[in-house]
Amino acid sequence: MADYDLTSRIAPHLDRHLVFPLLEFLQERELYADDEILKAKIQLLSQTNMVDYAMDIHKALYHTEDVPQEMVGRRVEVVARLKSLEESAAPLISFLQNAALVQELRPDKQYNIQMLHDRFQIGADQIEALYQYAKFQFECGNYSGAADYLYQYRALCTNSERSLSALWGKLAAEILMQNWDTALEELNRLKEIIDSKSFASPLNQLQNRIWLMHWSLFIFFNHENGRNGIIDLFFQDRYLNAIQTNAHHLLRYVATAVIVNKRRRNMLKELVKVIQQEQQSYKDPITEFLECLYVNYDFDGAQKKLKECEQVILNDPFLGKRVEDSNFTTVPLREEFLENARLFVFETYCRIHRCIDISVLAEKLNLNMSYDEALVWITNLIRNSKLEAKIDAVLGTVTMPIVHQNVHEQIIEAMKNLNMRTYLLAKNIVEPAQAAQATR
Repeated sequence: MADYDLTSRIAPHLDRHLVFPLLEFLQERELYADDEILKAKIQLLSQTNMVDYAMDIHKALYHTEDVPQEMVGRRVEVVARLKSLEESAAPLISFLQNAALVQELRPDKQYNIQMLHDRFQIGADQIEALYQYAKFQFECGNYSGAADYLYQYRALCTNSERSLSALWGKLAAEILMQNWDTALEELNRLKEIIDSKSFASPLNQLQNRIWLMHWSLFIFFNHENGRNGIIDLFFQDRYLNAIQTNAHHLLRYVATAVIVNKRRRNMLKELVKVIQQEQQSYKDPITEFLECLYVNYDFDGAQKKLKECEQVILNDPFLGKRVEDSNFTTVPLREEFLENARLFVFETYCRIHRCIDISVLAEKLNLNMSYDEALVWITNLIRNSKLEAKIDAVLGTVTMPIVHQNVHEQIIEAMKNLNMRTYLLAKNIVEPAQAAQATR
């Protein structure tokens, strides 16, 4: 299942500190050799100030208590630099630690800067030192301290680019501390800035949207309202365009969110349309499951892909979150996905068949149950769904009433299919022509 691992695609869009939780998950799932994961961690750590952590991993990787002299020297440099930055930022930090003095600050940044200069001899150099100190703390792995200092720095910063950088850092710190409510607030602040007309160039705006969506995965698959949040964000035109431009792999996550969210079934048609458009650029068992079911009506194919979906979820760092319950470990999203995916298969199968053998239906749904258990499961499914179906327990069949679609509905449905086929045809003609022209 390492073939479906998206870490190599996702990591370039993350801060290096955010990659560590992904590597920890992969190490736990044993998708790769342990030595490979440890080497990847050391490579990541070489660009941070977490020298002690790097030393521990080096010892585990090479089964020794000795560490390279360069690591020892690096540690001395980090401690010295940390002390120097702390001294430079000390006057402003001392002020910020005094609750009575902090209350004198106002929403007007210019007033605050002037007040700090006139009364406390704190100027631009000390404010810049606070940013550098906060950034250094983050690189050392002190995410709590970094988040606090970056928040305070933004209250004084008048440079929009530096303020944006601080906000990205604050978001990363909150994610790493698993403060999901606060992280969601910072995510929304970032989105507002990125979407503003005064933001940098359109290309820069596109890149920031792609970063934002990747970082948001940590939040949306942990926050209680995250599955609505990811659908709301990823289906916005500008963000959907960004996915289709340079982040096709994010379709896995929005597809999963739509499948497990019963209240957002209205997004299914739009999702399937996008999956069709991007099938040459990206596909995995989750997107292929929807394509088999809603485009090709290939129930055998859907059945096969559903089995693969289960493994994809279990081995995905965002989808495969484990919950400890007494002596058991469960993956809640796996259960929800399979339940809803089976409902999709059931509803679609029932809409195109008049009379269905329960044994056959149970096989299509991958139920792995006895006949009686399958009968109870399907009965409950019919009761909870909107389908008008009748079960004949004696004959072992499910019978669907005949529904006559009026002429207008048939024309509308045919036009929708025609529009999609026209789009795909045009795309297949234009893209090779553009590629050929680009190579000239």
